[in-house]
Amino acid sequence: MVIKALHDYGIKAEWAYAAGFASIGLSFLAWTISRQAEDAGTDRADRWGIFVGHWAPTFFGVGNALRSYEK
Repeated sequence: MVIKALHDYGIKAEWAYAAGFASIGLSFLAWTISRQAEDAGTDRADRWGIFVGHWAPTFFGVGNALRSYEK
């Protein structure tokens, strides 16, 4: 039902894949910035990187679902 709604709104599978790859880059960027800007050390930077890194599989999964729905 959610995938159908996304498809009806015009969301394409390619957009979800692009968001997945962008979140991988954003994960590295968040880790780098947090590591340099905060005094909390690498622990907090690692948490930020992992948090944002978990978005990528979600976007790829949505992309796969949309791709199968588009067929």
